[in-house]
Amino acid sequence: MTTHTAVPKAELHCHIEGAAPPSLVMRLAEKHNVDVSSIIDAKGKYVWSDFTSFLQAYDLASSVFKTPGDYALLSETYFRMLAAEGAIYGEIFVSPDHAQAAGLSYRSYIEGLAAGIERAKDETGIEGRMIAVGVRHFGAAAVERVAKEVVGNPHPLVTGFGLAGDEREGHAANFAKAFRMAGDAGLGLTAHAGEFSGADSILAALEFLRVKRIGHGVRAIEDKDLIKRLVDERVVLEVCPASNVKLGVCSVLRFHPINLLRRQGVRMTLNSDDPPFFDTTLGREYSSVSKTFGWTFADQISITRTAIEAAFCDHSTKQRLLVRLDSARAD
Repeated sequence: MTTHTAVPKAELHCHIEGAAPPSLVMRLAEKHNVDVSSIIDAKGKYVWSDFTSFLQAYDLASSVFKTPGDYALLSETYFRMLAAEGAIYGEIFVSPDHAQAAGLSYRSYIEGLAAGIERAKDETGIEGRMIAVGVRHFGAAAVERVAKEVVGNPHPLVTGFGLAGDEREGHAANFAKAFRMAGDAGLGLTAHAGEFSGADSILAALEFLRVKRIGHGVRAIEDKDLIKRLVDERVVLEVCPASNVKLGVCSVLRFHPINLLRRQGVRMTLNSDDPPFFDTTLGREYSSVSKTFGWTFADQISITRTAIEAAFCDHSTKQRLLVRLDSARAD
């Protein structure tokens, strides 16, 4: 077995629509008669050039998923791919706003995705959960609507609530009510911050949204006091190195702050964000970061351990996952 798959992995930050392989998108585009030729090249790869065109490509690719069965196929495909790379756990961001755009009810969207997660688990043993996200640039009322929908239609695999979208729009305080509703309902809380905006964006998420996890969070490197707070409060960063390089948050992987933050005691996990758009996979994140910064097998195991400890799943599932992790260590 190669090192690539030998390390048991876990992922906490992946947008399910953004994880759709171009081959699956083309298949469903044909089925639903959607023209996706502008976003997939002759080699079967996504085409985009900057953040705006990335979002346009993302939305067009997402538009081919129209039925609960389409979504089941998407989640099953993704979780099987994760498992093939040695992952034992994965959380996906699910977007009720995308479901609405597809003309699906929240419930049928979630049931479709859950069916795919369960099929992948039956075949491979991988555990999966979902984090429902509100979109920041749609405004506070839209995010509150998502929170109400999630809280009002509980599903055993929807265990978290988050905030995605353009972090340069709307102060975190605007979303405090939505997060309070989700937190009161027992959902785990996370928010994208410190990717395109600076350290103050992370601080605002901690202050107003009471999150224990931050999506990205790499701009924390700009503020010593914030780094100390992240360490003291054991906040976990969901770091997505390939995504940060592709979107220009940092120029090359060698200059990515992940290693500096880790050496200062910040807890972090490795994630693929929107894998085929950024030409990555979870396995590739583990191997490229480890190679670049000289991380050992034990370092990679500790990254997975942090992800399992920070996962939005029940205690007994965590314990089972930690046993699987420890057995890999003993091999």
